Amino acid sequence: MHKAVCPGSFDPVTNGHLDIVARAARVFDEVVVAVLVNEAKRGLFSVDERVGMLAEAVSDFDNVEVATFEGLLVDFCRDRHAVAVVKGLRSGGDFDYEVQMAQMNERLSGVQTVFIPASPALSFVASSLVKEVARFGGDVSGLVPSYVLEPLRRRLSEQP
Repeated sequence: MHKAVCPGSFDPVTNGHLDIVARAARVFDEVVVAVLVNEAKRGLFSVDERVGMLAEAVSDFDNVEVATFEGLLVDFCRDRHAVAVVKGLRSGGDFDYEVQMAQMNERLSGVQTVFIPASPALSFVASSLVKEVARFGGDVSGLVPSYVLEPLRRRLSEQP
């Protein structure tokens, strides 16, 4: 059985994230969507909120689960018996950063990284960009799951 981990902050989950997860679910027997818990970084949504949104997003997949992790990703992969990390790539800039991380992860534990290029229609979607556009009233429907829209608007309206 081949298990992969799709890590990220998912703040919020976007349709770009879900496209990568869906494609990974077709390649691997099991996929764990791993939400990073980083107490030093304050997200727009709490970790529990992000996990809830992701759980709803992947509920139609029999081979995908959502979990959280702290510390090194390679330790999480080892604990979960994952053979690969799956990362989506939007651009060459993503590649430059992710290759460095992939090489470090392989050095630390032997876990391999599989890169999946973003679908062209979603290659510009990033959580940070979605938040910025939504903050100024822009339409982000179609970029995030429908059940993320209202919590996103509400949360952004609560910020100074």
